[in-house]
Amino acid sequence: MDVSIIIPTYNRLWCLPKAIESCRRTQCQTEIIVIDDGSTDATWEWLQTQPDIISIRQDNWGKCWAINRGFAIAQGKYVRFLDSDDWLACEAIDKQFELAIAQKADVVVGGYETYSHQEQLLHRVEWVDCDDFIAQLLGECDSSHYSAYLFRREFIKDIPHRPDFAWRDDRLFVIEVAMANPLVAIYEQPTLCHRHHSQGRLQFPQGMRAVATNLQHLTIYKNSLSKLAARGELTKRRRQAACKILWTLAHWIANTHLNEACEVVDWIYQLDPDFKPFGLLSKLYIYMGFRQTESLLRLRRNFLSLFFRSNFKIHNFYT
Repeated sequence: MDVSIIIPTYNRLWCLPKAIESCRRTQCQTEIIVIDDGSTDATWEWLQTQPDIISIRQDNWGKCWAINRGFAIAQGKYVRFLDSDDWLACEAIDKQFELAIAQKADVVVGGYETYSHQEQLLHRVEWVDCDDFIAQLLGECDSSHYSAYLFRREFIKDIPHRPDFAWRDDRLFVIEVAMANPLVAIYEQPTLCHRHHSQGRLQFPQGMRAVATNLQHLTIYKNSLSKLAARGELTKRRRQAACKILWTLAHWIANTHLNEACEVVDWIYQLDPDFKPFGLLSKLYIYMGFRQTESLLRLRRNFLSLFFRSNFKIHNFYT
């Protein structure tokens, strides 16, 4: 078997067939493994009508458990992980596999395209050439989407998707892959079609999940930078790359936990004493400081929330 495509899915029968169809009609030997994570929308029944699919069913344990079960039975020399609401570009599998074999690559990367719910092209994200794969994955520049990557199965056999980091599992996975120093080949064309839609996604959590996601994201960076430092590989460039992500993360954390967010900012300046805030409010952060600026933003959010709730009540009263 040349390529194994692992597709975890949960109540995605409205889009799963397109994802699977994009994996068919390849020149190389391809197996499609779909793990139904306890769907209730007849996904499992539909899968039983598809004889060319290896299907597994499990209780609703989540994406990481599903992917690990699929990987355990994968036979392909190379593996791709595909979300069931996305699909692959035409010939992407064959072209990336050819490149992988020609260059004996551990990872073949590529760009991607984003589409609307109605499958209209929104924009194309080209692969950004970068001579430090770790810095790129830490945040120095765009690193595409991990479903646009092809991984050599033997290379990633000891890098599982980790349930403890379920909300940021793909970010942790690719950082761990990068830190294993793979031989990377670049496929110049987009390989993934990433769909924007209004259905729930792990990448956009709300409420308690948002807090858990931020904590997991922060822990990933703490652990990764600590390992790099222990190996003597935490260069200034990689510290600066991480600070770009940590600055945005600090802003998200400040929505609910301002003191912890300030601790993240203190860490940023330890990593890079010359760090400069960026974004639309950069001057405000520079002159007022992080804590004062975030306190002001919180007051603004609370005022707007109260304003809209009051208007809603008044509207309902008169109607």
